[in-house]
Amino acid sequence: MVQRPEVLRPEYVMFQARVARTERLGPSFVRITFTGDELHRFGIGGGDQRVKLILPLPGRTLVDMPGGDGWYTRWQAMPDETRPTLRTYTVRAYRERPAELDIDFVLHGVDSGHGGPASTWAATAEPGDEVALLGPDRPGTGRMWGCEWSPPRTARRLVLAGDETAVPAMAAIVESLPADSRGVVCAEVPTAEDVQDWRAPRGVEVRWLVRQRPNGSLPHGALLEESVTGALGELGPRRAEPAGLDDVDVDAVTLWEVPEAGSTDGELYGWLAGEAAVIKRLRRLLVQEHSVPRASVAFMGYWREGRS
Repeated sequence: MVQRPEVLRPEYVMFQARVARTERLGPSFVRITFTGDELHRFGIGGGDQRVKLILPLPGRTLVDMPGGDGWYTRWQAMPDETRPTLRTYTVRAYRERPAELDIDFVLHGVDSGHGGPASTWAATAEPGDEVALLGPDRPGTGRMWGCEWSPPRTARRLVLAGDETAVPAMAAIVESLPADSRGVVCAEVPTAEDVQDWRAPRGVEVRWLVRQRPNGSLPHGALLEESVTGALGELGPRRAEPAGLDDVDVDAVTLWEVPEAGSTDGELYGWLAGEAAVIKRLRRLLVQEHSVPRASVAFMGYWREGRS
C-alpha cells in the first residue's frame, strides 16, 4: 500500500509588520503593501488565503497586544478602549524577496463617516504604520492555510461570483489558474472606476457588474443573480433533478459551507462569497434551481449588511 506523505501542519504566528506603501485602486479599494523583518517566513497558501490583521486603535500602538499561547483569550479580555482591532483579510499577493505582502481593502462607508475601524485605518494608512499579521509559518495549501479554493481535478468549468469584498480573493484565484482553465467570474462593484484588470487565462471571462446608475445605486447583489444564471446556462446543462438544500438563517448563523478537497469529482465547480443574504440566494440558485451538487460549490458569507 502506498503511504501518503504526512502533511506538516503550520504553526500560526504573529508577524510584526509595517506599511511599506499604499496604492488607491479606485474609489472603493486601496492596496496596502506590508513589509517586515519576519515576513520572509510567512507561509503562503495561494488562492483565497485568509489572514488575521491586527491594527492599533487611533493614537495607540500594539505594545499591549498579547502574544504566545492563549493570546486570543487575553485579547478578548482587554478593555474596549485599549483592545487592538482584529479583522480577517485575503492575501492579494506575497513576495518573499523583498518580504512583502499585499492586502486590498474595501473602503466601506469611509467617505460618509460610517466606515468600520479597519476601513477607516486603511483610508489614512501611511508608510511606517505598524500592524501585526497572524498567519502560517510555512508554505502549503488547504484549510490549514486559510484557503477554501479547492476545485477537483475533474473540474472543467468554473463559476466565481461575489461583491467587492470578494474581489481581492477572486483576483488572486483567477491569476493563479492554469492556462487552460475555462469559466466565468461575476464581480459586482460599486462604481465603474472600481473595475480592475486581472491576468486571466484566455478561457476565463471576467464580467464586471457596476451598481452605480445615473439615478442612484442598485442594492448589493442586484446584478449577481442574473449574471450567474447566464454563466450557468453557458457553461453546461442542468441535471434532471434538483438537489435538496436546508435553509440557513443568515441573521443567526454564519453562512459558510465549503466542500472538503476530494469530496467531489464533478466537472462544474462554483465559488461564491460576499454579503450573506446575497450568497444565500446564489446558493439556492446553483443547488436548487440549476441542480449543481452541494459538494461542488463553496458558499461564504463574508459579511452581513447592517452589522459590524
